Amino acid sequence: MAVVKARQQDIDLLARLLRAEAEGEGIQGMLMVGNVGINRIRANCSDFKGLRTIPQMVYQPHAFEATIHSYFYQKARDKERRLARRSVNGERLWPAKYSLWYFKPPGDCPSTWYGQPFVGRYKGHCFYQPTGEECENVYNIY
Repeated sequence: MAVVKARQQDIDLLARLLRAEAEGEGIQGMLMVGNVGINRIRANCSDFKGLRTIPQMVYQPHAFEATIHSYFYQKARDKERRLARRSVNGERLWPAKYSLWYFKPPGDCPSTWYGQPFVGRYKGHCFYQPTGEECENVYNIY
């Protein structure tokens, strides 16, 4: 059962984001990008207050670098659509399980990102989950 509402065009949009952000990280890496996106919609805190839909999350200004590159605009493929559906249905993997931020640094992961602590790395991506009361909802959304 879906944890956020998603029409077919939303699944396609999320699938394109997963591919553009983490195709080189394989299935798990793409699922983790989906985890972070779905967490942002569900958590309703910090920089992500008011996000209610997949398009709002994907096109939030400065949220995903991939949206400014041409490869993001390639047609969604079935492989990524299946991964997008798994994310929408609430499948979560550590270290993205509660994360609201990730990025791919050229070297080591910084200990914090946007003031949030580093919780783990998967291949090239570093993941950060919120602390404090403002975003405690991210731990209760599933």
